[in-house]
Amino acid sequence: MKKILLFIVLAQFFCTSVWFAGNSIISDISKALHLDPAFLGHITSAIQFGFISGTLVFAILSIADRFSPSKVFFVSALLAGLFNLGIIIPGVAGTEILLFRFLTGFFLAGIYPVGMKIASDYFQTGLGKSLGFLVGALVIGTAFPHLIKDITSTLPWKYVVYITTLLSAAGGLMIVLFVPDGPYHKPGSKIQLTAFLRGFSNRDFRSVSFGYFGHMWELYTFWAFLPVMLATYNTLNTETNLNVPLFSFLVIAAGGPACVLGGLLSQKFGAKNIAAIALAISCSCCILSPIFLFSHSSFAFLIFLFVWSVSVIADSPLFSTLVAKNAPEETRGTSLTIVNCIGFSITIISIQCINILLTKLSPQYVYMFLAIGPILGLLALFKKEFNVTK
Repeated sequence: MKKILLFIVLAQFFCTSVWFAGNSIISDISKALHLDPAFLGHITSAIQFGFISGTLVFAILSIADRFSPSKVFFVSALLAGLFNLGIIIPGVAGTEILLFRFLTGFFLAGIYPVGMKIASDYFQTGLGKSLGFLVGALVIGTAFPHLIKDITSTLPWKYVVYITTLLSAAGGLMIVLFVPDGPYHKPGSKIQLTAFLRGFSNRDFRSVSFGYFGHMWELYTFWAFLPVMLATYNTLNTETNLNVPLFSFLVIAAGGPACVLGGLLSQKFGAKNIAAIALAISCSCCILSPIFLFSHSSFAFLIFLFVWSVSVIADSPLFSTLVAKNAPEETRGTSLTIVNCIGFSITIISIQCINILLTKLSPQYVYMFLAIGPILGLLALFKKEFNVTK
């Protein structure tokens, strides 16, 4: 079983590298096509909207429950990689890049939530720990294009796209060749168009889902605008010259081990408790961001970013664990998928809000608005009737 988990984790890491491939080379794309700075928000929203659309379709059609999750993962990985290549087609324009990012995101819906479904089909006990490794792989995979960009800085920026596409194909092959459907997989027999809503009739399922939604308001917006925070710091402190791609990778990737640690701690202290602590810390980071993001001490600035990065993602596998454990067994994959769909819909609103606020307000105070999500998430977690499985 350890080998199975290793293959799932590696495949998740490889395939999710296409997620922020566009973000890591946004400055190169903008220069080549003479695009405005707001294109960062648009390219991030495009892939998020694609993921949302994909998860909605996958959920309504119960794809992860009606078909072999391993085969769904494989096909999705190949198609996500294929559309990832679209952004380097000669003569491609800004609108077409957004379309290709949308399609890449659409098929990521067959990777991230389906990967969690595969894990839950193998690991009914210790699911929090398993999903900790899985989401940790997602985090490092998301950060990886920034590292590729730094390593290949002497090469054309298109190499980032080539490498992430190859990784996605390799991850898909790994799953289909080495990870058959798990012993707890129960395939559905037919389409049930309302199956994706079934979980929300359960009070505990609703509570953990709303906690997850609050977490998502903050997470991807922090990741998307992290390079902006680093570049802004360089602009305001001309005596420093932080390596934006390298630190973007290091800060985001720091969340990977945090997911694993959170999963391990949840076995002793409960998933709800550890998730709440992480959410409270990241909420505090949002509120304190004006102090540290504009500190003249680069050491304090970077330490703050690492603390924020670790806390903003550590609760993610725990929320997924709580959702999976409180979802109807026969529609677990569909329930995970629809919760992902709603959560990622929230990220688009959050990203666009910050995009607009950066044009209206001082960047010193903009990221405080991200605290809204964690505050609402904590309120959802601590409703009196909340009594979910730990």
